[in-house]
Amino acid sequence: MNDQSKNRPDSGSGEFLPPLDFSSIVFPIYTQALVKLGLLEDPQSGKLETNLEYAKRLIDILDLLRDRTKGNLEEEEEKFLEAVLSQLKLHYLKKIDAIKL
Repeated sequence: MNDQSKNRPDSGSGEFLPPLDFSSIVFPIYTQALVKLGLLEDPQSGKLETNLEYAKRLIDILDLLRDRTKGNLEEEEEKFLEAVLSQLKLHYLKKIDAIKL
C-alpha cells in the first residue's frame, strides 16, 4: 500500500479516515487528557467530568512517547508534541492547585 492510498478516505464505507501521521497518535491521547482534566465534555456523557489520576497517566504516556521517539521525529512533530505536553501539564498543575495564574 502506498502513502497516498493510506491517507485517502475509505471510499467503500464513506467514513472519513484521518491522515496517517504522527499527530494521529498524539491527538487522541491529548483529547482524552483534556476530557479527564474536565476541560472538554465527555463525548459519551456530554458532561464535564474530572479524573486527575487518569489525566496524569495520559500525560505520562505522552512523556514516554516523547522520550522513546527522541531524535526520530521531524522538527514539526517534536514541536507539536512539546506544545501538547506543555499545555496539558499547565492545565494539570492548575487543577491540582500547584500553581495560581
